[in-house]
Amino acid sequence: MFEEGASNAEIARAVGVCAESVRRWRRVWEQDGASGLRRRAATGRPPKLDDAQVEMVRAALARGARAHGFEADLWTLERVGAVVEQKTGVVLSRASVWRLLTGRLGWSLQRPERRAVERDESEIARWIAHEWPRIKKGP
Repeated sequence: MFEEGASNAEIARAVGVCAESVRRWRRVWEQDGASGLRRRAATGRPPKLDDAQVEMVRAALARGARAHGFEADLWTLERVGAVVEQKTGVVLSRASVWRLLTGRLGWSLQRPERRAVERDESEIARWIAHEWPRIKKGP
């Protein structure tokens, strides 16, 4: 569109961005040509685990915590970190384990419901239906 002589406003409307972005793009285009507008390779530190290792960890976690010798079938950051180290040899900090779980694996924080083992749902329903209205009514 730059080569065709379109205005910044026309390009902004066509692409759905603000005119300031188009002005910045035009300066880069005028200086470096179309190659200057190409997306650059990602910068920053590369991840400690490659895609194959992440899939290996995903499969290991899918088997459950008990399959890895833990007493309860609950995952904690420490437990996941231990499994990652066991399967890949890579030691991750708690923060890195959290980023792995929530980012690359797509997991979310889940907390188990705390309920008494002796809980009797039918007795609770009976109490709500019969006792609570009587108590609520008052003297």
